[in-house]
Amino acid sequence: MVSTDLIEILRCPNCVQEGEGNLEFYKETWFICDECGRKYPVVDDIPVMLIDVGDRFIKTAKKDLPIPPPRDVTE
Repeated sequence: MVSTDLIEILRCPNCVQEGEGNLEFYKETWFICDECGRKYPVVDDIPVMLIDVGDRFIKTAKKDLPIPPPRDVTE
């Protein structure tokens, strides 16, 4: 489980450079950026906040995101 404190401070690593980078915590398994639509998975209770990982799911509709996320997102 991702801690509430962490959920509140996490921001999209791409968008926070020039904007807010606010994230929606979706089904306790994904962080979705309100600005760019990148989607960052939570694997083994650890948010994978890498821009290239977020890029992999940018075109996936929120309703189509795999639950749970794939474990091999960094490969």
